[in-house]
Amino acid sequence: MSKTAVVILNWNGAQFLKQFLPSVCLHTPEAAEIIVADNGSTDTSHDAVAAFPRVKWLPLGENYGFAEGYNRALHEITADYYVLLNSDVEVTPNWLEPMTDFLDKHPEVAACQPKIKSYHQRSFFEHAGAAGGLIDALGYPYCRGRMFDHVEEDRGQYDQAARIFWASGACLCIRSQLYHETGGLDKDFFAHMEEIDLCWRLGCHGWAVFYVPESTVFHIGGGSLPKENPRKDYLNFRNNLLMLYKNLPPQQLRRVMMARYWMDLAAALQALLSGKKATAKAIMQARKDYSKMKQTPDFVVKRQTNLQAMRVQKPFGIIRRSIVWDYYIRKKNR
Repeated sequence: MSKTAVVILNWNGAQFLKQFLPSVCLHTPEAAEIIVADNGSTDTSHDAVAAFPRVKWLPLGENYGFAEGYNRALHEITADYYVLLNSDVEVTPNWLEPMTDFLDKHPEVAACQPKIKSYHQRSFFEHAGAAGGLIDALGYPYCRGRMFDHVEEDRGQYDQAARIFWASGACLCIRSQLYHETGGLDKDFFAHMEEIDLCWRLGCHGWAVFYVPESTVFHIGGGSLPKENPRKDYLNFRNNLLMLYKNLPPQQLRRVMMARYWMDLAAALQALLSGKKATAKAIMQARKDYSKMKQTPDFVVKRQTNLQAMRVQKPFGIIRRSIVWDYYIRKKNR
């Protein structure tokens, strides 16, 4: 059994594999496994991976999405630590060891992430993860180094290890035992926010999540769905509501959901007035589908299971204020 398995989930990403597997192979210690789990690609992904003898090919047969794709792949992989790595990530020298060493030294920590910077603007943080994720009182996730669309330049302001609420799925190092014990990624999310939901469960079970700045990777972002794609808006809004429903204690759920109802309507109206009709429609469809999904027996059981296993009602990293207010009214962007 390997100590660490680096697992790249792929779907028709042959170009990314050709571009970024060289850095992964070059900078990953030989003792670690590198595996490409393929979600039923129809392009030349297999040929791209075959050019790297060190990399193992794990076909999944069809497109299960990000969440279930990883669940199925990791059930077939044995290692102490899993590293979930996006296919559009360039790793750097010594990218892996700081994270696994940190977990070795801190048994109370379940998962960690590196410093995630932009591949195209290399002095800036990248939107999906930056220097570690937090979440506000109404369930809006943000990062140290990124609030909504504002991304900070890396000037060393986040060069100390720090406890965070969630670690980015772009590069997530996690104890394999805890991944499976807490249920892994929620397959019903398909993609987007599934890693935040997982980290919320870890926090409620009493585990910590950390940011480890000694490790750095560069992420393109938007490899599967571009930022402006309404499908991305749909998944983000729907999954965010599902995550809140699954994890908030009863006394908080009603208050938060009432506020989110009006804020989501405002977001849809703002999109409509900005000429983004498809985005507005996606937001409203997300709310409609959330209302249906939360009533299914499956999601009722998920919520009950989470509440019963909860040791900590409010994990570290949930701030008391609203970042919507901070960002749009107070003009705070850091």
